[in-house]
Amino acid sequence: MEYKHILIEITDNISWVKINRPEILNALNSELIKSLTQALHDIEQDAAVKVVVITGAGEKAFVAGGDIKEMAAMAPLAARAFGRNGQHLIESIEKMTKPVIAAVNGYALGGGLELALACDFIYASEKARFGLPEVTLGVIPGFGGTQNLPRLIGPNKARELIFTGKLLTAAQAREWGIVNEVFPAGDLIPKVMEIALAIANNGMIAVASAKDAIVNGLNMPKEDGLRYESSLFATLFSTEDQKEGMQAFITKRKPQFKGR
Repeated sequence: MEYKHILIEITDNISWVKINRPEILNALNSELIKSLTQALHDIEQDAAVKVVVITGAGEKAFVAGGDIKEMAAMAPLAARAFGRNGQHLIESIEKMTKPVIAAVNGYALGGGLELALACDFIYASEKARFGLPEVTLGVIPGFGGTQNLPRLIGPNKARELIFTGKLLTAAQAREWGIVNEVFPAGDLIPKVMEIALAIANNGMIAVASAKDAIVNGLNMPKEDGLRYESSLFATLFSTEDQKEGMQAFITKRKPQFKGR
């Protein structure tokens, strides 16, 4: 299936999702938000895909933010709908059972940083830049940035970034705890592929359960989170993958996981 402004390639059970509006730095407009939401929904249903990587087309941007030309003319109700659609996209990424990696190749600003924050990991090119500069336009982050960034790096650092609208280099974003690792520009995609393959070689039911435990556990008191973890841990002992993984360990061979 073709998606507007989205390129998808599946290699070795990894789905590469490339946002493709390089002429305007991959800015998110209503059409692209709808297309990306649908593409990720379809990928979630595709049993052949084990890991998802989101990146941007061209050499300058991952996603440089929302499409200002579209937003500038919006009335309040249209702006609310635009923001809610963006939040729905973010939530759909957060709720995917498959691991999602952001490969940030350039500017990740505004909605672009919010998109990256929804992913499980962020890996960046040394050329990448990060920020939530919405206040410089007279608005605030509208795709979850005021909620997700403080939960990741703490409210003080988040307030500094949001209130000033300043940009961080890739190295600074790593120091702040936003980015997992920074690579030379030419190494970003090969390194992300290496990481994605390492994940895909594991028991994917277990990986999905680990993601479930982390995402939902963060929204629970620790005691409830521990109980939730125990229930997921126990449930995995009903899977063929658990039996295969442990038997492979005992017999000193590589496991052949089937995802069931």
